[in-house]
Amino acid sequence: MSNSSPLFDASRPFPALQTSFSPTLPPLLPRAMDENGKRRRLDSPHGSSLYSGDRVPRRRATDASPNPYLSHRRDAHNPWTGRPYSEAYYDILRVRRKLPVYDARARLMECLRAHNVVVLEGQTGSGKTTQVPQFLAEAGFCDGGMRIACTQPRRVAAMSVAKRVAAEMDVRLGDHVGYSIRFEDRTSRETKLKYLTDGMLLREAMKDNLLKAYSAIVLDEAHERTLSTDVLMGLLKGVLKKRPDLKVVVMSATLDAQKFQDYFDGAPLLSVPGRVFPVDIIYSPQPEDDYVDAAIRTVISICRNEPTGDVLLFLTGEEEIEESCRKIEEELRPFERAYGPVVVLPLYGSLPPDRQQKVFADPPPPLYHGGPPGRKVICATNIAETSLTIDGVVYVVDTGFSKQKIYNPRVRVESLLVQEISRASAKQRAGRAGRTRPGKCFRLYTEESFHKHLIETTHPEILRSNLGNVVLQLKTLGIDDLVHFDFMDPPAPETLMRALELLNYLGALDDEGDLTSFGKLMSEFPLQPESSAALIRSPQFQCSNEVLTIVAMVSSAQNCFVRQKKKDKNAMRGRPPHEQFMDAEGDHLTLLNVFHAYKEKDKERGGASQWCWDNYLNQRALRTAGNVRTQLERTMRGCNLALVSTDYQSIHYSSNIRRALLSGYFMHVAHRNGKEYQTVKDNQKVKLHPSSGMRGNPAWVLYNEFVFTKTQYIRTCAKVEGKWLVEQAPHYYDLSNFPGGSAKEELRRLYRKKAKRSLPENERRRGR
Repeated sequence: MSNSSPLFDASRPFPALQTSFSPTLPPLLPRAMDENGKRRRLDSPHGSSLYSGDRVPRRRATDASPNPYLSHRRDAHNPWTGRPYSEAYYDILRVRRKLPVYDARARLMECLRAHNVVVLEGQTGSGKTTQVPQFLAEAGFCDGGMRIACTQPRRVAAMSVAKRVAAEMDVRLGDHVGYSIRFEDRTSRETKLKYLTDGMLLREAMKDNLLKAYSAIVLDEAHERTLSTDVLMGLLKGVLKKRPDLKVVVMSATLDAQKFQDYFDGAPLLSVPGRVFPVDIIYSPQPEDDYVDAAIRTVISICRNEPTGDVLLFLTGEEEIEESCRKIEEELRPFERAYGPVVVLPLYGSLPPDRQQKVFADPPPPLYHGGPPGRKVICATNIAETSLTIDGVVYVVDTGFSKQKIYNPRVRVESLLVQEISRASAKQRAGRAGRTRPGKCFRLYTEESFHKHLIETTHPEILRSNLGNVVLQLKTLGIDDLVHFDFMDPPAPETLMRALELLNYLGALDDEGDLTSFGKLMSEFPLQPESSAALIRSPQFQCSNEVLTIVAMVSSAQNCFVRQKKKDKNAMRGRPPHEQFMDAEGDHLTLLNVFHAYKEKDKERGGASQWCWDNYLNQRALRTAGNVRTQLERTMRGCNLALVSTDYQSIHYSSNIRRALLSGYFMHVAHRNGKEYQTVKDNQKVKLHPSSGMRGNPAWVLYNEFVFTKTQYIRTCAKVEGKWLVEQAPHYYDLSNFPGGSAKEELRRLYRKKAKRSLPENERRRGR
């Protein structure tokens, strides 16, 4: 292996951190004077500066009063609760005051006095995510019943950061500090500081276009450029013109701040360093054929040969991570006495919060007195690049890949694909190794690949995503001119046209592109447009209760099925653990069976824990689906949508549910052509996913998801009848605008049959 220069220049250490905001000064008072009483420049000892020499009005320093939020006095009372501070508060306060961002507090306040938007560039570990919203709260931005919002691109970050900030402010989570993510709200009327996903703030904007509840909005991790973040930035530019009182802080962890400054009309830049130690970069001498196998071997080598320190391995998804955790644990367990105990932990977005929190725990102690210390090995997705900071990581193993959402508008297919990361992501990953001491980053690709093959930055989501939901949100916000909407990076016109076409077919937009009453109903649900349409139409098919459950199961982001271990007795007997729930007519009905069985068991004494364990079901996923269902049911009642069911014994029970699903997913249909299926209209050759329990190889199938691997699969499938297509969606299955193929010929036959059925009896007889 070859070594390169350290990623970070550590030729000289950063100066000792000095707190420039005294607890004896009022929250809004800047330190604009030096110790001699002279005006000083607003430059950070670590390189922070105001952009383009902006002038800030000078303020007098004669109104000093104690800052109750940062008191070191042991008899002080918490101004948020009125109670004395706990002992834990003082311990945390000492840690807070050592964070690099703490030194930039006064400069940030000065910037916000002079400007409505400030761009804050802070390296990971600088403390910006936890501290900046608190600076704003302590500066009076919560006065008068106002709130501060801090957006996060990921659910796990919103939850974990809110929990940490509540501890720092010595308040209960859900009271003065809370979080809001899709299908979960831990806020109250008391909440002043709200962490939420960017998508949730966007949904709030759909009901309150000017976001009048907020005095300040912090867009964190803006460099990730999620769909919702890009739309939010465009909306905020418009809101700022109508609300000169609103303050916006755009925070980025990478060196692309100039783009944000330009977008927000020359907003000032404040740079805050992280606490960075040198990191040695070690490249693979030649490309790896199997990056997962190479990653596992590298982790094992580190644990056997490198000094103590935790290991962070970047992989692409849940399946890869869980399998790698198992293999690493099996390889290292026999050598614990020689090399020290190792705890191997997964970390990905859909992991339950209690399991996510384990990555922040201390490594295990030595097995015996004087024995080698333990370490943690964390196998994570790119969620660990910037969203979460894990102290103790000394070694990073970078596979060079991540899963990214890719949309092809020509064939109307969106899927998660394993892609090479960007150079910016590679630098972020390497930086995780230098948080607490000098570290090493093992890149499982060549140095030439890094410089020649990796792109500079990851393409924004808006350039590679299906925009159906975005267009529906913008239309709901009253924004009709999508072509001239102020996107930071405008999406391709073809992608916008596909989104408009989708919403028009679903009935959300009329032929003029205006929002219909049905579209307004759809916008009430935090779901994909197809799911919203199916749910709203389900009362017509007498099965809204069942479709509500299915949509909740599909939308909860967690797989309810647990993979069976190879050594299990049932596996050895060849018995599929979920066979009892499977419905031959479709996977949606299988999910419905699982949920119904779970709810019955949950009523019994002792609950359903053991039952879930015995049947290889994820109880937390099922509990989450139940919570999602409750929230969606509340929305349905608010929209006056009937909650009805077809009798389970009825011969129409299954068909009603599948027809209701088809009313939203009629564009997600494949037709059998020999041994394979072809997607309707786009003629993509696909196979049923191996996880599907549907039987009989029906002629037509509805699917929820298109999966790209070495083979193209359709996943979560249900049998549908061809005649339903021409009855329920003739506007989409219009043969005059339909590509040739076996599906078109079959549809032509079905249309002829339908026309014949509609003739009077005597004409049908003559036709014979």
